[in-house]
Amino acid sequence: LIAGTNRDLQNEVEAGRFREDLLARICIWTFDLPNLASRREDIEPNIEYELSKFSARTGKKVRFTAEAEERFFKFARSGEAIWKSNFRDLNAAITRMGTLSDSGRISKETVDEEIARLGKSWREPSKFGERGARGRQVLGDRWKDFDPFDLVQLEHVLETCAQASSISEAGRTLFAVSRLKRASANDADRLKKYLSRFGLDARDIVGAART
Repeated sequence: LIAGTNRDLQNEVEAGRFREDLLARICIWTFDLPNLASRREDIEPNIEYELSKFSARTGKKVRFTAEAEERFFKFARSGEAIWKSNFRDLNAAITRMGTLSDSGRISKETVDEEIARLGKSWREPSKFGERGARGRQVLGDRWKDFDPFDLVQLEHVLETCAQASSISEAGRTLFAVSRLKRASANDADRLKKYLSRFGLDARDIVGAART
């Protein structure tokens, strides 16, 4: 039995939304697969793969012009591209651009239109406006599983981590007051435990804004 989920099943068990005995039966080996936005080194080869799939499916060989390829690859690897629906977004983007390229060459104009379309689809109407972008980026589809209250708090934690040079530095900043009331303050451990509630690893987040 091979099963996949975009939720942390241990958290779901603790919240009473998943049966503990069922998890014990199916949880023999587990593998965490980071979302596409966290695997930007994989984006370029997957663009090539999606192009080949499109060609096989439609019988139409499609390639980027040199200028269009540079523009789309740069966008796809940038922080501007949050790939909220992961590979579904990438597949849909290649399908649209390929379909609109009658000559078999995807132009820079087509790429610019697709970038605008993706950006519009990723901007969720919310009373928080543009806030929460980093949270949606790292959580992917899972951000819809959490209360707005939790997401606002998480966003502040993620931004602090992204600006920090280490897990300990981020922890000292976030727990600046409460740590003074403890005999022994392990800020890094507290931060790791907090992020684990969302299925996140601090090592993947700390210093993100510095790179």
